[in-house]
Amino acid sequence: MPATTVISRGSMTALANKTSTKRRLLLASDRSDQSRELADILKTAGEVDTISTSELPDEPADHFSGIVVDINLRSSESVQQVRNKLRGEAYRSMPRLFVLADALHHGSMQAWALGATDTISRPFDAAGILHRISAAFPDTVRFDATASGKALNRGIEAAHAVMVKIFQKLPAGVPLTYADIIEAENKILKAIKRTSLREWLTTVGRHHTDSYRHCLFVTGFAVAFAQHLGMREDDQRRLARAALLHDVGKAFVPVAILDKRAKLSDEELEVIRQHPQLGYDALAAQGGFPPEMLDVVLHHHEYLDGTGYPSGLRGNQISDIVRLTTIVDIHAALVERRAYRLPFTHAKAFGIMEQMGDKLDQHLLQSFRPVAFGSF
Repeated sequence: MPATTVISRGSMTALANKTSTKRRLLLASDRSDQSRELADILKTAGEVDTISTSELPDEPADHFSGIVVDINLRSSESVQQVRNKLRGEAYRSMPRLFVLADALHHGSMQAWALGATDTISRPFDAAGILHRISAAFPDTVRFDATASGKALNRGIEAAHAVMVKIFQKLPAGVPLTYADIIEAENKILKAIKRTSLREWLTTVGRHHTDSYRHCLFVTGFAVAFAQHLGMREDDQRRLARAALLHDVGKAFVPVAILDKRAKLSDEELEVIRQHPQLGYDALAAQGGFPPEMLDVVLHHHEYLDGTGYPSGLRGNQISDIVRLTTIVDIHAALVERRAYRLPFTHAKAFGIMEQMGDKLDQHLLQSFRPVAFGSF
């Protein structure tokens, strides 16, 4: 994680421009008798206004960070009320968390069709819900009202939306499209260009769950590396897309393994090692993704000496975009906090990668040094 730094005059000015309003949530429900427990949980994350779905306004007040929808998805009346309101531009521009009676495929599909940006399920897990709220709903105490701060917030929100589509919608049977990735890339590139990799990592590290955070760390490092190398904007975009998607196969790994709060067993590691092939197969079957993106998804764990997986590629069999993604992927994994270990410093992580020798493109790794050391 980024180390403590001296706050500059510019940073002091930015902090002065942050708002001081607490997160405020709108809870819309057609079953008030069952929503009281949820409202109590949400109140620990911010202020909560609870209304009936029949009372949903055409436009929510500006002070709301997002809306939580708790309805009976089998009620055609409630579904129609919510559908009519959430079609409006005001609701489309805010996070929309839907409550599912369970994790059944039908309910999940219906929630996404109604415009959900994230979902939670009964029975409620308070800690899990609060984690989702922190990730999906802006905390206006930390919302930066400067132009660069807004760019950063928009970039992270766009990237988070892609993560939701990968890790929740895709396993539920909702297709992930190339257009979904294109939609996010502009905001991500602008966010890192207008602010810094350090600010991106700090914000992402504060708000996101392990799987999301890793993908967003990798994306941040990849874009910053591309910008440092002076790549054309088209190439920066290609790399941003590949980084966002590189771990798409983990969406098909059991959550119990993916979110395990301890070191994985050998058997569990073998399951994890299947994710490149799982991701490649899913996107290839769906169609519409460029070959280079599929290349990154399938081969980002290959090593130049042939000891990587799943194909055991070596040397010139590994493309430049894969070599670059592998470097930022490893560095991100080393500097992230994990349940079973503290994060390595950027210097320590870089040293570990240098010791990997001919597994990595060492010339490219040395080009990455200023990015790695400038990110803390």
